[in-house]
Amino acid sequence: MRRRELIGLLCGTVAWPITARAQQPPVPVVGILAVASPEDNADRLRAFHEGLRATGYVEGHNVNIEYKWAEAHTDRLAELAAQLVHDQVAVLVAAGGTASALTAKAATASIPIVFGIAADPVSVGLVASLRRPGGNVTGVTSLNIEVLPKRLELLHELLPSITNVGLLVNPAVPALAEPALSVSQAAAQALGLQLHAVHASSERDLDAIFASLIQLHAGALVIAPDNFFTAHSQQLAALATRHALPAIYEFRQFAVAGGLMSYGSSETEYYRLVGTYAGRILKGDKAADLPVQQSTKVELYINLKTARALGITFPLPLLGRADEVIE
Repeated sequence: MRRRELIGLLCGTVAWPITARAQQPPVPVVGILAVASPEDNADRLRAFHEGLRATGYVEGHNVNIEYKWAEAHTDRLAELAAQLVHDQVAVLVAAGGTASALTAKAATASIPIVFGIAADPVSVGLVASLRRPGGNVTGVTSLNIEVLPKRLELLHELLPSITNVGLLVNPAVPALAEPALSVSQAAAQALGLQLHAVHASSERDLDAIFASLIQLHAGALVIAPDNFFTAHSQQLAALATRHALPAIYEFRQFAVAGGLMSYGSSETEYYRLVGTYAGRILKGDKAADLPVQQSTKVELYINLKTARALGITFPLPLLGRADEVIE
């Protein structure tokens, strides 16, 4: 074989895979818009990746993920959403509740959006209906508004002598604060409890609300769903312990951080469903055709160390119902 033919053969052999690689479709990018920090979203992200894997997508293999963290500063959401839209992500996942979902919808009418929220997505204007969302938005809802009465019942079961209870809401997110207050007031009245609503929408408000609760002679605290409160779970748990105030919130991380109890939708189930929907859209499903799902699994976590510090003894039947007892 002549030298020129050999070189041509070798070049052709080498050039073929390069050409083939160039013809491969680009790896899709999922954008995640989150209110809280990466640390606060760790459990959610693990579940989200499980959902993606269930549809055949693995980060770094056949999908890339662009993360945008607001670090509890909701005023940054619009800027972060605009960056994801500019980067033309294939799917935009609003992982910061109602605030991030509404911000994402305002940022784009063409990129598919998958949300995870506690509010009613129809009433806040995210979708036309649960069965037929229409437009470019769909997602998953939790039961964390619906189970607020159960949080009051758990506190009442544990502390039957307490008659005054505080409810912490974020007035900056009325889509959550208003229904939370409504269902909690009805539940409190049925239980014979006096409910006192206290408001916080910034970090500087948190110390003040505990001072208000003491003045109101509140014997316990229910924290309403809100991503601002989730981002400050550790601070809220520490303040509740410092002021000897038994408190309950929705997510496990609150109990792990030192809160007395948590009761709410399973974050694992919740965000696995979000990940599954993101994967289905990557495969070609339209957001408009995917009905809004509801996460139905709820979990109870109890922190016995905090209970002992507060001088509280949990009855055995209540301990037996816990998904986890933190020692």
